[in-house]
Amino acid sequence: MAVAFTVLMAFGTAPTPLWPLYEARDHFGATTVTVAYASMVVGAAAAFLGLGHLSDRFGRRRIIVPALLVGIVASVVLIVWRDLPGLIAGRILNGVGLGLMASTATTYLHDLYQEVRPERTGSVLPGIVATAANLGGLASGPLVAGAAAEWLPTPLITAQAIFMLAMAVCLALVLCTPETVDLELPAAQPPSRFVLRPGGRRAFGAAGALGAFAFAILGLISSLGASVLHGTLRTDSHLVVGLAAFLMFGSAAAAQLVLGRLPLPRILIVGAVVFPVGLLLCAVSLYHPALWLYLVAVSLSGAGSGLLFKGGIERAGSVAEPASRAGVLAVFFVVAYLGMGLPSVLFSIALRHFAVQTAMIGFATVLSCGAVVSVVVALRDRALGPGEFSAQSARPS
Repeated sequence: MAVAFTVLMAFGTAPTPLWPLYEARDHFGATTVTVAYASMVVGAAAAFLGLGHLSDRFGRRRIIVPALLVGIVASVVLIVWRDLPGLIAGRILNGVGLGLMASTATTYLHDLYQEVRPERTGSVLPGIVATAANLGGLASGPLVAGAAAEWLPTPLITAQAIFMLAMAVCLALVLCTPETVDLELPAAQPPSRFVLRPGGRRAFGAAGALGAFAFAILGLISSLGASVLHGTLRTDSHLVVGLAAFLMFGSAAAAQLVLGRLPLPRILIVGAVVFPVGLLLCAVSLYHPALWLYLVAVSLSGAGSGLLFKGGIERAGSVAEPASRAGVLAVFFVVAYLGMGLPSVLFSIALRHFAVQTAMIGFATVLSCGAVVSVVVALRDRALGPGEFSAQSARPS
């Protein structure tokens, strides 16, 4: 299950170093790149809102298997439909598969661990595995695609074929996993899609904002990072573009894994410090072009965003009623993925009127202020300690 989670998330970010190739093939510019990137967000949001809660009722595996099937179909579309409409259609399908997976996989991993180790209620191990799979997949996708673009022929086809084969293998693996949801729930007691614990609205709002601000920089580098590297830092290597995204997402995963056992208030405070520092350095690296500084900057901003995202998902899970936790997390991910898509589109529009350096300063200021305010609001409520979300998530539906 963890391998399948990793592969599908990697498929979502794989186009990061390939966008210049798509631009050359289909003759479009930076704004269209962000629209094509954001089309994945549309598909993911539709899956999160319309289908993400269904695993609480129909079972985890019955959602994960269609997620992989949709991902495979998306890769086929991207291979055979070689123009802009095909690219957008493939990205929407990619988002649907990603939304089904992300809304269910974390809970499924907790359930599977609880099946095998029922005596270890509250263990942080399932959360660590989910984090590694989620952000590790997002990190590895650009690196794999960047290597394919650098060294293999017809990279726009080869990269998709690599992920299609990997998802097919994962499908066979997932079909061998057990179901963890009681499918005999009385018809009169279906789980609600979105139910928060009493007094949880403000905490959930702060959690959603943390997810959105954290994902905004990830979306920007994933969609426009190649253009920034080529246009401002004069780097034409597809592998370097993939490396930048790898460092960003990998730092997000590493920060969560290294600091994940800290109390949640400390995680949020560290994230609220590291995140703006990384964004500031991103802007500096564009005013004084230096590839090494840009790589350090995206690594720091990635680490900060990873901590903020962890704080957001922990707070969202902590205020969800157990029977609707998948539905609550689905809404959280919708907000986070909107943060990944919409700011990137706005940034590309701003580039029509401002230099990239000026646009980055404005972008960094808005995201930094928003993240700090969200952390302050989140800290006003009682913060859960490490493992409490895991304990809640492990309860049977």
